[in-house]
Order: sequence, then C-alpha cells, then structure tokens
Amino acid sequence: MIEPLVVEFDVDASVPHAFDVWTRKCASWWPTSHTVSGDPSAITFEPLPGGRIVETGPDGAEHLWGEVLDWEPPGRLRFVWHLFFDRSEATEVEITFNPRGDGTVVRLEQTGWDNLGPAGRPRRDRTGAAWAAITSRYVAAL
Repeated sequence: MIEPLVVEFDVDASVPHAFDVWTRKCASWWPTSHTVSGDPSAITFEPLPGGRIVETGPDGAEHLWGEVLDWEPPGRLRFVWHLFFDRSEATEVEITFNPRGDGTVVRLEQTGWDNLGPAGRPRRDRTGAAWAAITSRYVAAL
C-alpha cells in the first residue's frame, strides 16, 4: 500500500477565510504553471457534492480538474482530483481547516495512489513537491 500524501501547515487566518481563499479565490494564488490553459480567467469549485472543479481559460474553454465529493464549509472539502490526467487516474484529496490559536491549521491528505499501479509511488512523490510549492502561494495569498 502506498501511504497517503499529507501536507499540514498553519495559517494566520480564520477558518472561514482560509476555506474561502482556497475554494472561491483559487485563481488568485494557484500557479499558472499548474494549469491547463496557462492563464486561467477562473478556477471554480462548484459548492456542492457532485460539483465540478473547473478551470476556465482566457478563451472561455473549460478544463475539468475534478469533482467535489463533500462540501462542508468552512471546515472540510473532499474531492476527486485529476488535473493533467484522465479521470481514470484520479486520486482523492481531503482538506480540513481547523482552528488553532488565532489561526487555522490546514491539512491536505491525498490518497488513491495504489489505483495507479507502478506509476503510483513516483506520481505521489512528484505531487508532494508540487503541493509544497502550491501551498506556499496559498499561504502568501492569505
């Protein structure tokens, strides 16, 4: 079994604000190098189970990144994730936002690597490095 990828960090923001910036203001901090279009006009989390996670390019083209499984603002979000990959290669991401002192602890856990066969472990390792860069931009945006 390939262990989950876990990224956990503290932010200087309230739980509702941390959740809002992750889900509603994603395009303001998500690196363009990790998008399909290279210059998204929007990144949208449709706020309900079954909702899409979609990038809208400058030409209006939509690129599906995943689907929301659980939408529990402001404390939890879980989704199927397949940015850059076919839906058959999706993993699952759960993000929780919990109070800690005057701020929030954000915990991201990504699972499902075993479903990728031999590609699972290398993809997990590459994804860990990507999340480190992405979450540092998120922290700066808060």
